[in-house]
Amino acid sequence: MMSEDVIEKMDKLKVKWVNLQFTDVVGILRQVTVSRRLLTHEAFENGLGKLDGSSVKGFTGIEESDLNLKPIKETFAVIPWLDGVGRMICAVYRGDARFPKDPRYAAEALDSMLKSNDLKAFVSPELEFFIFDKVTVAIDTWKQIVEISSSEGHWISSAPFNALKEGYYVTYPNDKFEKLKKSIGETLENFFGIAVEVFHHEVAGASQHEINFRGGDVTSTADAVQTVKYVVKAIASKEGYIATFMPKPLYGDNGSGMHVHVSIWRNGENLFYDPSDEYAGLSQYARYFIGGLIEHGRALSAIVSPTVNSYKRLVPGYEAPVYLVWSKANRSAAIRVPAYHKFNNNSKRIEYRPPDPTANPYLALSAIVLAGLDGVKKKIDPGDPVDENVYKMDPRRRKELGIKELPRSLDEALDELETDNEWLKPIYSNELIETYIELKREEVRKLQSYPSPVEIFTYINY
Repeated sequence: MMSEDVIEKMDKLKVKWVNLQFTDVVGILRQVTVSRRLLTHEAFENGLGKLDGSSVKGFTGIEESDLNLKPIKETFAVIPWLDGVGRMICAVYRGDARFPKDPRYAAEALDSMLKSNDLKAFVSPELEFFIFDKVTVAIDTWKQIVEISSSEGHWISSAPFNALKEGYYVTYPNDKFEKLKKSIGETLENFFGIAVEVFHHEVAGASQHEINFRGGDVTSTADAVQTVKYVVKAIASKEGYIATFMPKPLYGDNGSGMHVHVSIWRNGENLFYDPSDEYAGLSQYARYFIGGLIEHGRALSAIVSPTVNSYKRLVPGYEAPVYLVWSKANRSAAIRVPAYHKFNNNSKRIEYRPPDPTANPYLALSAIVLAGLDGVKKKIDPGDPVDENVYKMDPRRRKELGIKELPRSLDEALDELETDNEWLKPIYSNELIETYIELKREEVRKLQSYPSPVEIFTYINY
């Protein structure tokens, strides 16, 4: 697509303002709104110097704060809930060079590296989220109040409602948001070009949902994740609701994950597929890829499960993986080989289950692929598949099998990432890795300093 084509399209659609969007290091989507008049051919070529990097946590200091936003033409879309407003995702530049801490740059670099080796990653995430009627939060030195209202939740006084863990695939009226999800799907398809394939109610009773869309390479899929989150939250808000991708907002019910399906292709051939493999139709290449995920899974956790709250989801009993094992169709395993169609070249893939949707998708998707490729490069044996429920396995047997657990906290995961990150360095700069760890350490320190309501309830009488 040429810049002239986008300019012509904006004029035809009477776009007067454009939201230039980019993603910061921890994954927050940010934007600046500019006049359509500023989006000239030169702006597409050289970028717009509209970004103060020192005001974006983790980007730059005040002594080197001027950054450029270069719009990605292919991401242009009209925002249907705003008259005369479009949006484009941007690449971040410092002068004429890519800014090394722009997360999108990592995804682009990975796709380019794969292409130079005649390879292509196909990744497809499943995004889970909650829709609440109202969320009230008050935090002070002497007061902490959190109240979540859900008209689908079991704690409401009138039916219909959903019991804990009884929300999977429920229909209207138990699924109150069927119409809203349809609106989300149509908006994503008709205005943002995202091919939505499935949406449904998820397991958590109090209005947990899932949306699946057609995947692609790492960069375009990460763009799509940010767009889906943006649209879901915006449309929910317009209808008076709160959509959240927080992994574990409710005690006692399932949390929200972002399971990532991955396959690697060369010239139209799925390198993960081997019809002679009787267990799962899986190639040796794919097994080595799984080996890389297991080898680096504890460090990878800091990127794909990146919040303090993430580790409240990663506990036994809520369909969230805790153990770094692989299996066919076993949902207690961190790496699952979907077995809906065992011998199908096009659909053969692995599903990496630890991630959640608070992850920065540019970093998370690229890190998953890099961990797997390191396993291929080093021919890391993943061990035998584990087809039994690992949660119910005797601890001595888990120890005999050498089964590794995911970290139990973000701090522990960051410790792992600090000592195991060489596999990221073909793509990630040292500057990006160090900044990411520093920002996340600061997040942990801040949240750990607050006593939670449940701690006060438990310990106040000591």
